Amino acid sequence: MRKVLITGTAGFIGFHLARLLLAEGFKVHGYDGMSDYYDIRLKQRRHQILLQSPHFTATEALLEDRQTLDTTFDAFAPEVIVHLAAQAGVRYSIENPRAYLDSNVIGSFNVMDAARRLKVDHLLMASTSSVYGANTEMPFAETDKADTQLTIYAATKKATESMGHAYAHLWSLPTTMFRFFTVYGPWGRPDMALYKFVEAILNDRPIDIYNHGEMYRDFTYVGDLVRAIRLLIDTPPPLPGTAEPIPNDSLSPAAPWRVVNIGNSDKVKLLDFVDAIEVATGRKAKRNYMDMQPGDVPVTWADASLLRSLTGYAPQTDVKDGIAAFVSWYREYYGV
Repeated sequence: MRKVLITGTAGFIGFHLARLLLAEGFKVHGYDGMSDYYDIRLKQRRHQILLQSPHFTATEALLEDRQTLDTTFDAFAPEVIVHLAAQAGVRYSIENPRAYLDSNVIGSFNVMDAARRLKVDHLLMASTSSVYGANTEMPFAETDKADTQLTIYAATKKATESMGHAYAHLWSLPTTMFRFFTVYGPWGRPDMALYKFVEAILNDRPIDIYNHGEMYRDFTYVGDLVRAIRLLIDTPPPLPGTAEPIPNDSLSPAAPWRVVNIGNSDKVKLLDFVDAIEVATGRKAKRNYMDMQPGDVPVTWADASLLRSLTGYAPQTDVKDGIAAFVSWYREYYGV
């Protein structure tokens, strides 16, 4: 039975990935700080569901707690580490930037150093589409230069990519970074647009629509996202010069390291997204049109052809179906 350690298993994506791996027969250990950035009861409920599996165990501690992290990782001795835990949220990073440095930079370094010490087969770490920053050429490709981050959140994720490359080079540690594009779905985070919009609409409150609705996002359904991660687990980057080249590969010439976009390869207008929520909830939104917020970008759109080349898989859940699944979960969870 393969052993995978996942950081952030009480979080949105980590929960879904752990559930998928457990269903496929993996042994999973979760590591989560249970921070109070949003309602901790949601995190506790996710862990309660995972703990129903005899093959899931968990440790509650912060990534910055080096001693607990090392002890936990050593005791479990994973073959694969998937590092998803982070201080998330673009807008919160403007209010509390230090939280991002502690978790996303120091915490990620601790995870990387544990992976080095344990000589894992594959280290996979979450980045974000936000690293593309002020880039304007669409769709975003992994081989594009990405040096114009617009928030501390995005900057810490780019720093993690760079640190991961250095460790992959120094220690021949196979490392895959994924850049996620606007993930949504059941059990999502309450600070995300879909959650906030559905909650407001069902409670007859107005929703804030930024840039007057002139925004586009590459919405990626969480079930598709974790399926892509699952397939990438089995696709560690090779050592330089040891494999046939793949077109448009982001594989480093100096390390077993690559970055992979995970997105739907489609951009959806924010107003169409709101329309789909209205259909799924059966209610009209009270729309409060706002100017663009600092740090936001008008468009994200993934070129996910590398993911398809590596795994044969492409996310494809239609946004209307994904929203309907979220609304169904929300109604059941909150008894609405």
